This record gives sequence, C-alpha cells and structure tokens, in this order.
Amino acid sequence: MRTILVVNSKGGCGKSTIATNLAAFYARENKSVALADFDPQGSSLQWLEARSPERPHIEGMAGLESGFRLPRHVDYVILDAPAGIRGSELTALVRRAQTILVPVLPSATDMRATARFVRDLLLVGKVSRKETRLATIANRVPEAPAMARAAEILLNGIDFPYQSVPGQIYRPLERFLTRLKIPFAATLPDSPSYALADARGLGICELGEPRSAWDFVRWRPLIDWLDSPNSLPPRAS
Repeated sequence: MRTILVVNSKGGCGKSTIATNLAAFYARENKSVALADFDPQGSSLQWLEARSPERPHIEGMAGLESGFRLPRHVDYVILDAPAGIRGSELTALVRRAQTILVPVLPSATDMRATARFVRDLLLVGKVSRKETRLATIANRVPEAPAMARAAEILLNGIDFPYQSVPGQIYRPLERFLTRLKIPFAATLPDSPSYALADARGLGICELGEPRSAWDFVRWRPLIDWLDSPNSLPPRAS
C-alpha cells in the first residue's frame, strides 16, 4: 500500500485539488484508491459525492472520524490534510505517510509561510529520520505566452521538450529548498480545467478536452517522481 500526504499549514494552496486529481489518476490506471479527507470543510469528500458511479471507483474516508484507520486493501491512500495543521496533529498524519507533497502558490506571502512550514515539518520525527520523502509543488502558476505557444504546438501533435522548472517568482523558495535537498516535483498551471473537473467529481486526466490534455502533461514530472524510488523512504522502495 502506498500512502501520499498532501499538506501545507497555509490555506488555499490547492491541497484538495492535488489530492483529488492524484486519486482520479491512479483510479484511472486501474489501481484501488482510497481518498482520506482530514479537512473539516470536507472538500475531497464533496468532490467524491459529485463523481459519477460510472467512473473508476475511489473509496472516500472521513479522516476526522474517531477510530479512523488506514485501509490495508487498497493500492494507494491519498491523505488530504487541513489548513493550519501543526504540532501533534501534524505528527500523527506524517506517521501515516510514505510520501509528503507540499503545494505552494506563487506569492511572497505563500512562499514565506511554506518556508516556515517546511522548517517545522523537518523537525517531525519521521521526517528528520528520513523515513518519509518530501517534495513541493509549484501550484497555480500563471502561464507565460511562450508556454501557451508550447501548449498549442503540443496539442497540434508536434513534440515539445517540456521541463518542470519553477518560474522566476519561485527562485527564492527554490534556493531555500535546494539547500535542504527538497525537490520541486512539478509546476502546475493556473487553469480553468480544474474548476470544470472539480464540479463533476473528475480529475483533469478524465475531462477529455484539448486544454485539459495539455494541463495534464504538466503533471507528468510529478507522476514520474512518485513512480520513482526517490519518492519512497529506503525501506519502502
């Protein structure tokens, strides 16, 4: 069983969007998937309620219910953490995770908050002992005209050498994370595809529209990293 925790104490950074899209991707790949929602707002579970029963099944779990336990019968468990998490609550969630993903938005406020959160996260026992793997995701990044042109080229069937490199605005955070040997796993664009998918209980990989196809290409570096041994602690890889 693979456990992936999506977490940042800063609210509004897209944790639930990343969690639901990961769940949809793995379900589409014929993996058994559970999506555990620890957020009092219940965004991930609401997304599941909108999902058609004709789509690949994803098991929804309310993480805040007493007696919650990770399921052992699935291939992937995606954990959607609440905003403001810290202290013993953070430690308890980290104990459940093999891999931790930290989304961060392209604003100075978000980057400062994320840098503080990562410092706190590195003090959690399981992280400090390197018994879990950590990566960040540059999320909702505005696309430059050159990237929009690249999307047009790609969608017209011409190969384009895409690289996952954070935009210039992320350079200070990137330098901070590089010193800590924490990778940026992907750079995800700000796109209307996510709102369209969310309203229907879908991942963008399931929308089947040209724009969403390009948006999903931007997930490939993250998926590749999650599929690599670098995303797992030594004993699990």
